[in-house]
Amino acid sequence: MNEKSWHKSYAPGVPPVLAYDRTTVSQALSRSVKDFPNHSALNYMGRTITYKELDAMVNAFARALTDMGIRAGDKVAVCLPNIPQAIIANYAIFRIGAVTVLCNPLYTERELAYQLNDSDSRIIVTLTLLVPRIEKIQSQTKIEKIVACHIHSYLPFPKKQLFPFVKKAMYRKITQTDNVKIFKDLISGMPGTPVEDQSKWEETGALLYTGGTTGVSKGVMLTHANLSSNVQQFIAWFPDFKKGEESLVGNFPVFHSAGFTAIQNFSLWQAFEIILVPRPEPAINIEILKKYKPTFLPGVPTIFVGLLAEPEFRKLDFSSIKGFFSGAAPLAADTIRDLKELTGADMCEVYGSTENSPIVSVTPWGGKIKPGTVGCPVPDTDVKIVDIETGEKEMPAGETGEIIIKGPQIMKGYYKKPEETAKVLKDGWFYSGDIGRFDEDGYLTIVDRKKDMIIAGGYNIYPVELDNVLFDHPKILEACTIGIPDEYRGETVKAFIVIKKGEQLTEEEVIVYCKKNLAAYKIPKKIEFVDELPKSAVGKILRRELRDREISKTVIK
Repeated sequence: MNEKSWHKSYAPGVPPVLAYDRTTVSQALSRSVKDFPNHSALNYMGRTITYKELDAMVNAFARALTDMGIRAGDKVAVCLPNIPQAIIANYAIFRIGAVTVLCNPLYTERELAYQLNDSDSRIIVTLTLLVPRIEKIQSQTKIEKIVACHIHSYLPFPKKQLFPFVKKAMYRKITQTDNVKIFKDLISGMPGTPVEDQSKWEETGALLYTGGTTGVSKGVMLTHANLSSNVQQFIAWFPDFKKGEESLVGNFPVFHSAGFTAIQNFSLWQAFEIILVPRPEPAINIEILKKYKPTFLPGVPTIFVGLLAEPEFRKLDFSSIKGFFSGAAPLAADTIRDLKELTGADMCEVYGSTENSPIVSVTPWGGKIKPGTVGCPVPDTDVKIVDIETGEKEMPAGETGEIIIKGPQIMKGYYKKPEETAKVLKDGWFYSGDIGRFDEDGYLTIVDRKKDMIIAGGYNIYPVELDNVLFDHPKILEACTIGIPDEYRGETVKAFIVIKKGEQLTEEEVIVYCKKNLAAYKIPKKIEFVDELPKSAVGKILRRELRDREISKTVIK
């Protein structure tokens, strides 16, 4: 790769080009088991599972899947939160050369039926709580067996014994039948001796569905080469992280690309400990920081804002923390500053998408922090800003355009959707649909989604810019702007605002503030104060959902 503007901003020791180890993430787990057999792989609410124990469980479930007729290339859906069974299932599926299909356990029956059908999944691994939901739609799908997981199976004593009594809403007793198998019973009846690893570098290893925030959800095919390359790019970004010595808080769900790569695959490749967090909340993170002294704390902006609002958080010992990692949405400058002042640790913001495995750019480790940016492209990743109209003219630093990406982490394509694939993959470049710009140091700023752009009276308005201005208001916790139909201007700007606890704010105050910080045509014409904003499973604000609500109101009228 030719010298790029961002290479000069890399941390010392981070190479612009990598010599890839053609090891799949599944094979890398076996290597970690060999090198660190007794090291903690998973910490689930105090229950430790070592690498040796994890490997035996993976082998046992791989045998169980094989006994149920799963072969290389078959699809197995995994619909679980961050519990040990999710990790075990994913790596067992990898190990037999099958494809893991990641499903969100919060999805409705309609959403699950769509993904199970579209992916051609034959088996689903899910929570006991969700078994009735799956059974309702099973006849509409190709699902042959349901593997049910008790959320309490791997809890330590006495939490496991008390769980049915103190968490009644989350407990469901399931009887094993020919159709429904119990996960723990399956693996306890199988030997944990080694299974030949059938994962292949160029073959599809995972099918992850786009969030659906831009329309019909599409299955993204990620090969083992994509997954392995992206992990190695991420490893290279943190040269002082020691193999077998780090501990990560698993705030990102592993059914999402961020958790799948940056928590699960990254950690198991490096023999790190994953502290599993089924429900990422500030109180749970505070308890983890107190008890387990993790070295790396990933999260979405709402986690960090919530932590800083907790007096207990400010009393903690942060000596173990080497850094923070944030994705899914922009992080306010004052949040970054407050975390640094309180803990002394740096914040890395990340940009990517499912189609990119997902990591594209990250704040340089130990480098200059530029709030509002998402850092620089990781090694072996070429990024261009091209004109929105033709997608062919490369824009200079400081100019805005569509972000296009090329690298070993770019997806194989959308499953069974060649026309959709052709729209975004052109000559090896992935056309992201995101609008952004580079500065002179090669730091990337995301301006907006091309599809989210508001056109009001002939002016192009980027909602993310407006959101960021509103984020900076001292009384505003969260904000999201959208374009709503306007007979005169085509569209006009509406802002949804969540006020910080204990504060009061009027519409007039917001308008006065915006007039000081935005051109007249960008100022929201409508403002609605709300208690909360709709979010995805990883805390990303669902702008499309707000827009759809407003459009439906217009239609009803």
